[in-house]
Amino acid sequence: MNLEPVRQAYASVAELYIDLFGTSQQVHPDDLAFIGRHLAGQTGPVLDLGCGPGHITEYLRALGADATGIDMVPEFIAHAQAAHPSGTYELGSFDNLAVANQSVGGILAWGSLIHLPPQDLDGVLAEFRRAMAPAGTLVVAIFVGDEVEAFDHKVVTAYRWPVDEFSERLARAGFAEVERLLRPGDATHRPHAAIAAGATNG
Repeated sequence: MNLEPVRQAYASVAELYIDLFGTSQQVHPDDLAFIGRHLAGQTGPVLDLGCGPGHITEYLRALGADATGIDMVPEFIAHAQAAHPSGTYELGSFDNLAVANQSVGGILAWGSLIHLPPQDLDGVLAEFRRAMAPAGTLVVAIFVGDEVEAFDHKVVTAYRWPVDEFSERLARAGFAEVERLLRPGDATHRPHAAIAAGATNG
């Protein structure tokens, strides 16, 4: 899995991205509520994978979660550490988490899987499941379409998924959907979905 083009693409626009999306006030209230509802009360560490500027990590921390932000873009981590000095932010990648088996209470992948080629998704979800404690919860946000297809995202190629098909991939990896949030597109946002899924015993 080669994520280097994605890292380079975001590094090249990091300052603009931070200006546009770098605070929790720039996140839709329904999205924040969904994230908080499923991750704020988790026992154990919560990983915000692809944390970007760190604003949602900080939001979870403010709700009492033991949240750590992880991103592969050094510019994002540097900003997050400066903007939220009491938080924990680390360079890393979601395909190889530096945590013990079943040690994580929650994982947030809010839009951070959108650039992942479909053939690589199952391996990443398997890594999430390896890290997840038995009662843990995964929350993901994806772009929605009628079929799995690539499109020209403003930063680098991204993928749309039918929500049911993505949920089936989660089930295959050992997660059971407990709630979904669908938000249609508007003048500035593409249609997207959020899915919360609990780790299963299988």
